[in-house]
Amino acid sequence: MYSLWQALEEAKKYRWVELSHSLNGDSPYWAGIPDGSVELAKTCFDWGNEMLDCLIQTFKFPGQFGTHIDFPGHFVKGRELSERYGVGDLIFPLCVVDVSEKVKEDPTYVVTAQDIRDYEEKYGRIPDGAFVALRTDWYRKWPDMEALSGTDEQGGENFPGWSIEALKYIYEERNAAANGHETLDTDASKEAAAAGDLAGERYVLSKGKLQVEVLKNLDQVAPAGAVIVVSYPRIEGATGLPARVWAITE
Repeated sequence: MYSLWQALEEAKKYRWVELSHSLNGDSPYWAGIPDGSVELAKTCFDWGNEMLDCLIQTFKFPGQFGTHIDFPGHFVKGRELSERYGVGDLIFPLCVVDVSEKVKEDPTYVVTAQDIRDYEEKYGRIPDGAFVALRTDWYRKWPDMEALSGTDEQGGENFPGWSIEALKYIYEERNAAANGHETLDTDASKEAAAAGDLAGERYVLSKGKLQVEVLKNLDQVAPAGAVIVVSYPRIEGATGLPARVWAITE
C-alpha cells in the first residue's frame, strides 16, 4: 500500500473537528462594513436555460466575514497578501490555551503571558511554527452580533481577547506562526479602548504573522498534540478571506 494512503487511513482514526462557522446571507459582520456588502448564492444562471440546464450562483462578501484569515497587508501597507501563501504554509501544530473559566468570571478578560506560561507548564513548550488558539467558548454566541460584541447599554463593546504581552510571548519568546480566537477581534475590548486602536492585531500582522478570527469548537480539541488546517479561496490581492478551518485531534 502507498505510504501516504496509509497515513491518511491512520489520520482518519483521529477526530476531525470543524472550527469554522457556516455562513449565509444573515451572518453578522463588522458594523463598519457598508450595508449590501454580503450577497451569497445569488442565481446568475438558472435551471431550464436552453444553453445548459444547470445552476450557477455569485457570491459577494467582505474578506473579513465569518471565520476568516487575516494577512499582514490587512493592517500594514505593502505587506503580504493572500497570494504569498502556499499550501505548505497553512497547516500547523495546534496549541489551545483555555481561559474559558476566567472568561465566565470576567467577560472582558485579558489573556496574559502568564496564562501562556501556565499552559506550557502543563502541556510543554509551544513548538516552532505553531498556531496558538485562544479558547474562551465565546463562539457559542454566534450568530448574535450584539452578544458577540458584548454590547452594553452605552453601546460599548465587552469581550475577552489577547494582550500585547501575551502576543509578544508567543511570537518573540516562542516562534509561533499564527494565532486564532473565537471573538471578532484579536484585542480584548478593554485593551482596544485603552489603545484607541486594535494594537494587538496590528502587532501580529506587522510581524508578518497570520491570524484566524471567529473560530468555533475549540472546546472539542485537545489542548496539545492536534494539527490545524486553514483553507481559503485562491483569490489574489486579498487582505483577508473567509476560511474553512479544521483540526485533527486525539
